[in-house]
Amino acid sequence: MTQPIFTPVTMDSFLRQIDVLAGALQAPGWRPDHLVGIGRGGLVPAAYLSHATDLPMLSVDMSAKLPDFGEALLAKLAARAAAGEKLLFIDDINDSGRTITLVREAMGGAQTVRFAVLMDNIQSAATVDYRADIIDRAVTKDWFVFPWEAVASRESMVADWSAVPERTQ
Repeated sequence: MTQPIFTPVTMDSFLRQIDVLAGALQAPGWRPDHLVGIGRGGLVPAAYLSHATDLPMLSVDMSAKLPDFGEALLAKLAARAAAGEKLLFIDDINDSGRTITLVREAMGGAQTVRFAVLMDNIQSAATVDYRADIIDRAVTKDWFVFPWEAVASRESMVADWSAVPERTQ
């Protein structure tokens, strides 16, 4: 089995990524009514982006796999989007595209929904509207460790890394 390459994302890099996304949201044309942090990895970026843009933040948790905090909240958000509310979903990385695809499908094709990530894998099955950095998983196999993940045990990071091996192997 291949061993993971853990590459830390420094706080300075993370803050630069937030600045890039905040700048993109200042451009004319589209401004969300709410930012929606996708748990677990998108919660911290969404909170920082909320402060940087003065936009209110909501959250949905896909990582816990508890319907009341995932699917049920997505259904409520889909109803808001269908009513015309502009929602910007935030995640840390668009890697395989699985999470973004799941959320996009739950939104039922609403035209008022967009996606932003700190890192966007150009090999991903899903596309995003805003990104701070681009990676290519055909070239970069590193597992990026964001500042809020750096407190996790090595065992926990290895478990996250190995959950979807095709991302980094």
